[in-house]
Amino acid sequence: MGKCSVLIIFCSLEKAFAQIGIAAVFLLILSKSEHFGNPQPDTMVHGCRFLSQPLAMKTQSASSVTSAQNKVEFDPKKFLATIGEGRKVVEFPKKQTIFAQGDPADAVFYIQRGKVTLTVVSKVGKEATLGILNEGAFFGEGSLAGQSLRMGSATALTDCELLRIEKKAMMLALRREHAFSDLFVAYLLGRNIRYEEDLVDQLFNSSEKRLARILLLLAHFGKEGVPEVVIPKISQETLAEMIGTTRSRVSFFMNRFRALGFVDYNGGSGLQVHSSLLNVVLHD
Repeated sequence: MGKCSVLIIFCSLEKAFAQIGIAAVFLLILSKSEHFGNPQPDTMVHGCRFLSQPLAMKTQSASSVTSAQNKVEFDPKKFLATIGEGRKVVEFPKKQTIFAQGDPADAVFYIQRGKVTLTVVSKVGKEATLGILNEGAFFGEGSLAGQSLRMGSATALTDCELLRIEKKAMMLALRREHAFSDLFVAYLLGRNIRYEEDLVDQLFNSSEKRLARILLLLAHFGKEGVPEVVIPKISQETLAEMIGTTRSRVSFFMNRFRALGFVDYNGGSGLQVHSSLLNVVLHD
């Protein structure tokens, strides 16, 4: 992965954070402006009660309180698991293009099932793999940061089931639902940290260490939950693009990992990664 590609992603994320931050400030101001002070009590003059507010307004206010109490609490996970206004579930078979570089950026995607590869092509035609995303990941968020066209391509690495959220519906949910905006910002920050780690890895670590690290990440080692020991079959060309080396070097290191018992090919359907591969990353 080239440095320029990483920097482009950083810029996209910064713009997304800026818009989300503006939306959060707007919501804070709006919430503070709902109550300007305590209502004045009713007054008595010569035995007659003068209402500080019309009766209709008080009835409406009480009704609003009751309605707010009966309102169902927003569930981000349910929102991302169901269809609704501005969002629909779309399926893509393995190797099908989800969107291509230069396509209109009009929606955000959420992976319900499967894996997605993100790539970018330079002006001279050189392709680089930016990353492979798993279930629970968002992509295409550049549309929220003012991008009118896609800066990269997304392809289904396996059979995928995605939730497509239109830009307008996504922005509305981020403004209205704090729980959802918290979840989305936390995801963006986590991925931003991952890109920084990738850059440091690219600058200071050997090709062998970079390959070991990317295999462990694909297998979910070091993350919550049970590691995905067998990962889908990935070409050596793709791995070479991800770590910034040649296919021949990847082939050399993969043969070494296999001889040492760090990895194994699971009948050609996938790659089995063992925790012992951590020794390559931790060894100086």
